[in-house]
Amino acid sequence: MENQQVIEGIIEEIIYKNENNGYCVCEVSTEEEDITCVGTMLSVSEGEQIRAVGEYVSHHTYGRQFQIETYQSFIPKDRHSVLRYLSSGAIKGIGPALAKRIVKKFGDDSFRIIEEEPHTLATVKGISENKARDVAEVFYEQREMRKTVIFLQEYGISLTYSIKIYNKYKERTMDIVGNNPYKLAEDIIGIGFKTADEIAMKMGIHRDSINRVKAGVMYLLNRASINGHTYLPRNDLIDKAEEMLLVPYELIENALIELQINKQVITKEVDDNSITYNMMFYHLELNVARKIYDLAQFDYELPSGVDKEIDDIEETSNISFDDYQKEAIKEGISNGVIVITGGPGTGKTTTINSIIELLERQGLDVLLAAPTGRAAKRMTEATGRQAQTIHRLLEISFMNSDDNNNRFEKHEDNPLECDALIVDEASMVDIVLMNSLLKALIPGTRLIIVGDKDQLPSVGPGNVLKDIIESKRVKVVKLEKIFRQARESAIIMNAHKINSGEHIDLSNKKSDFFYIKRSTAAAILEQIKTLTKTRLPKFAKCSTFDGIQILSPMRKGLLGTINLNKVLQETLNPPNKDKNEKIFRDILFREGDKVMQIKNNYNLAWQVKNDYNFTIDEGIGVFNGDIGIISEINQYTNKLKVKFEDDKVAEYEYANLEELELAYAVTIHKSQGSEYPVVVIPLLTGPSMLLIRNLLYTAVTRAKKYVVIVGLDTTIYQMIDNDKEIERYSTLQLRLKEVYDTMSEAII
Repeated sequence: MENQQVIEGIIEEIIYKNENNGYCVCEVSTEEEDITCVGTMLSVSEGEQIRAVGEYVSHHTYGRQFQIETYQSFIPKDRHSVLRYLSSGAIKGIGPALAKRIVKKFGDDSFRIIEEEPHTLATVKGISENKARDVAEVFYEQREMRKTVIFLQEYGISLTYSIKIYNKYKERTMDIVGNNPYKLAEDIIGIGFKTADEIAMKMGIHRDSINRVKAGVMYLLNRASINGHTYLPRNDLIDKAEEMLLVPYELIENALIELQINKQVITKEVDDNSITYNMMFYHLELNVARKIYDLAQFDYELPSGVDKEIDDIEETSNISFDDYQKEAIKEGISNGVIVITGGPGTGKTTTINSIIELLERQGLDVLLAAPTGRAAKRMTEATGRQAQTIHRLLEISFMNSDDNNNRFEKHEDNPLECDALIVDEASMVDIVLMNSLLKALIPGTRLIIVGDKDQLPSVGPGNVLKDIIESKRVKVVKLEKIFRQARESAIIMNAHKINSGEHIDLSNKKSDFFYIKRSTAAAILEQIKTLTKTRLPKFAKCSTFDGIQILSPMRKGLLGTINLNKVLQETLNPPNKDKNEKIFRDILFREGDKVMQIKNNYNLAWQVKNDYNFTIDEGIGVFNGDIGIISEINQYTNKLKVKFEDDKVAEYEYANLEELELAYAVTIHKSQGSEYPVVVIPLLTGPSMLLIRNLLYTAVTRAKKYVVIVGLDTTIYQMIDNDKEIERYSTLQLRLKEVYDTMSEAII
């Protein structure tokens, strides 16, 4: 902070306090004046003396405040302050009446008695020996917490993270962090290797420390998983570690050996190349392969007269199945595991509906699921039956916010109760979620996996759908025929042309696919502003916020989502004196903004209220890709509300705003599984690794009514010609081959 100042005084009143993240609003009485202070303050109470460093800020609603950056608190010494502190409830078990009796008996010596002679407290009326011990323990823990926070702050750790760290390690904090600060990167969400490394350097830990090198290797493997990989080639891993850690090759080899001994990593040979996994991802792929094998061992007899039933469905629904659809229907009924894949307009939905109907005619229970809320909603609309997100189907349970692991109520010991499960948009399912889903299925349950293998792979690690198909160990039916109604859509026909590498017609002869040529980024931005604000809402008869989505291949650059969101925010939701704002890091959030949740939050509560403000539905969990509108920013409680689809309203602490991004524009990758009435795609220049065919294919297939591409035709054709795929390291197909082949040999 600039213009830092120091204040010292007594906390006279706690106005607001959030026990979860430590955010506090209080009145501090100094020798000169009473000051309203705001900031993260751990375990402070009325009557305490504090010394705070920060700066004065002017709040447009609440006036002048002192924004605290760091502070120290001191146990009260005078009789009056001791009484205020004890009366405040700071020590559990002591209220105002007991506080008066303690101070009356021990005066200024009260805190020394509590700390050093707690048994003496039992001489005060209303305090038993057990209660005296409890009071002393609480006082000791508070003292240890304060010492710990001061210790952590010396190494630049913020109060918010100090609370998380102390809650994780308690009284062991100083020993654990002092001996191996890299443990923080393993255990504390939000503290990565680089932060832990900075702390270690301040502590004087040598660059060649084996703990540092092991932590660096695990960081690189974890970062690879964030980029979608389940492993890294061993040589690449060592090269990256040498570059990042600036240590000799031999040290990295030694670290890898120790990590293998500790079962944190595993190295395998694939085609004469060594590859190294984080052990968790190796076992995830192996578990998924084994579960698929187990489910696929069940074959079911086709019911007699199935061909007649299929004919009946065609007649009553006024449709005509092609041979591939009929094959998919029969295989879906008779196989333990089947993949149905195909592009837009090839009849996947019609096929799924027929499978559901035939299974239900046999008296079987069928469940439907999809990876995202939007995809589940589309599945519900298409089938006329309730579909759920996979997370909700598995009954995500409350998680500690500092816990990295998903917890589901449905698993091996409490499986899903169904005879068949149909999973749509399977290209979006990563290896972690697929493992959790399969654990909840018992052998004998049919698994029908539906998806477009040519879409982008999942945001999370793995390439599940493509690996299953390419393993050639699971029954796959590919739907290829584009039906007559679909052939009338330029969106669908152009999507198939793009996917097959054929240049598309950009002459705007069709009424649902448009190309607007612009040759500079500035011209494209101006065109997008006009399209989103006036032209498209009028033409497409849809809301700017709900109906139009800008999809960009990239985040950075003038036409990346970061800059597009700033420009569109100013255009569609400009500053207004009646709209509250909050700047968090580099993002300005304003009431009325369109935002997206960018990570799964399994604990975040939501409510649905009616017009009379009564709660009519509630639950927990907001997931990666969910889009909503900021309905309120409360700058007194430091909370922000977002109204998502289906009128679900979730409330965010300011500390959790890292989970939100502006969403006027989103990356094509983030749009997977979603469908929007109108999609606008800016295409000018960019890295060749992003200007690829299946990225354009995915963007075009997100549109329901209209596609508008603004930019250069040469870039469009460049993308169509570039059939390279973003490299993704995954080996599920190898694990499937191993499992199937090993089990086949065992049977023989």
